[in-house]
Amino acid sequence: MVISGGGIGGLAAALASARAGWKVELLEQSLAFAEVGAGIQLGPNVVKLLHGMGLGDALRRVAAFPARLEVRNATSAELLATLPLGKAAEQRYGAPYVTIARADMHTLLLDAVRAQGAVGLHLDSRVIGITQDAQGVRVDTVQDQSFEAPLLVGADGLWSQARKQVLDHDVQPRVTGHLAFRAMLPQSDLPQALRSQVVTAWMGPDFHAVHYPVRSGAWLNVVCIVNGRVSGDPQSWDHSANAQELRSRMAQAGGALHDMIHAIDHWRLWPLSDREPMASAAEHARGRIALLGDAAHPMRPYLAQGAGMAIEDAATLAACLSELPDQVPQALSRYADLRWQRNARVQARAIRNGEIYHLKGLQQVGRDIALKLLGARLLDVPWLYNGP
Repeated sequence: MVISGGGIGGLAAALASARAGWKVELLEQSLAFAEVGAGIQLGPNVVKLLHGMGLGDALRRVAAFPARLEVRNATSAELLATLPLGKAAEQRYGAPYVTIARADMHTLLLDAVRAQGAVGLHLDSRVIGITQDAQGVRVDTVQDQSFEAPLLVGADGLWSQARKQVLDHDVQPRVTGHLAFRAMLPQSDLPQALRSQVVTAWMGPDFHAVHYPVRSGAWLNVVCIVNGRVSGDPQSWDHSANAQELRSRMAQAGGALHDMIHAIDHWRLWPLSDREPMASAAEHARGRIALLGDAAHPMRPYLAQGAGMAIEDAATLAACLSELPDQVPQALSRYADLRWQRNARVQARAIRNGEIYHLKGLQQVGRDIALKLLGARLLDVPWLYNGP
């Protein structure tokens, strides 16, 4: 098979497929394997799959395992609700809740892929042409290389080229109107009072923030999301950001959140884009081409499952190809049938969460009261964490 895209989703697909006996050629358009971003959260649904791929020990060496999730009012700093994680999540769902630096997750997968020996890794290999027929798929790259294989997996992100071969009448990704300011730094760079080993979500009017430990707890990942837009090309992933701009946009932040925003001087800025929740299996596969992760279902980060759904896609795809190794179109059709509704549900829930996080006025008061009364019952997501 050929996989277009060497991010977390593409590498997970390469690893799962190679472990299932497939020869893989992975094409990455960049000059080096690298992952842009800060941290990611992995629910028990995803951690179970990573353990199944043989990555449990590697995760334990580089990840953090927070004991709980705390939800606070971003202006008053009042604690609204707590959800036990750590051992409680492991006992309930069979795996822990993990927080990890995105670059560490990427390196972990890349090392495992290289150790497999059944994956060809090709850098500087931007895909410029894709054709398929009843026998297979041909993929042409900017380096005048051509690859022929029984199938193509498009793991090439929000602006996917492979997606154009699956959907006849696709639309451009939509700009959400939300901006994400991200920072990741050693906890030793922060005052003692701002260091944390738990996941904390702060909900404010037209903004929210989340921070959690990574790199075995030695670093802290912080993301602040505000309503607003920036000028420029939305396809440009990273933008220079100004700490003062963030402080101005989150002037109502109180308590430790206010102190943290003022203690961190360097932020990177992403304008967030997504698509409507998936409407059918036809958005996941067509013939001998399958889409995975953001190429199929980009989602807002308000359920912390973007990377998780890509990894779930990868595991399901490998399982379907193992069941029907000589019937690739049927295997991809089954993959699409198994994945699209769950991905659509996560997309929709993430959108709804973002609306809840940014409530103001009387609606914010009602949300806070509900969190105080129901606590973990509102925060836990059994349908998600129990796995696909």
